[in-house]
Amino acid sequence: MMATTHALAGVAVASLVALGAPEQAPMALAAAFVGGLFPDLDLYAGHRKTLHFPVYYWPFALAAGALAVVSTGPATVALVCFLLAAALHSTMDVFGGGLELRPWRATSERAVYDHFAGRWRRPRRWVRYDGAPEDALLGALLAIPPLLVAGAPLRWLIGTTVCLSVGYALVRRRVPAVTEHLIGFVPATMTEYVPERFVEG
Repeated sequence: MMATTHALAGVAVASLVALGAPEQAPMALAAAFVGGLFPDLDLYAGHRKTLHFPVYYWPFALAAGALAVVSTGPATVALVCFLLAAALHSTMDVFGGGLELRPWRATSERAVYDHFAGRWRRPRRWVRYDGAPEDALLGALLAIPPLLVAGAPLRWLIGTTVCLSVGYALVRRRVPAVTEHLIGFVPATMTEYVPERFVEG
């Protein structure tokens, strides 16, 4: 799934905070947005393995949640929303496509690495690939709850994120060809740093 879908899933969950503690909503939504994006910072360094923890994020999120109940404040609410969004992201990747340059071919059996089990989880492909039409639709639906509770600045961020999702979905099938063209300009001494999936046939 797209990073934007993950960010929107995080803010959708965090929008529940607004029901119980509306004064914490801006911090909760912002932290969840960042947490939803955070695992994908490993895009060029062991993607879906280095910062993706489909098991280990959850206990930390639960512990942070307990802390937030005992000591409710901007910092604890932000921490729990960040960790929940990161945990959700890592888990959601199982329901998308595989880790490959052209995931619509469905040739990869690597969705996300499970450090607890020491193996890759297989993609279920409920969302066929990142940038698929259903991926953009899911992101748009996930944007509805936070749009109802967010203030103006966050509404702009959420709306822009939905627009980026739709835009990416429109060009997604062309991305591999562009990527392969650009890789042709990478010096031979640097090709070892190009992620394996970017040089697939």
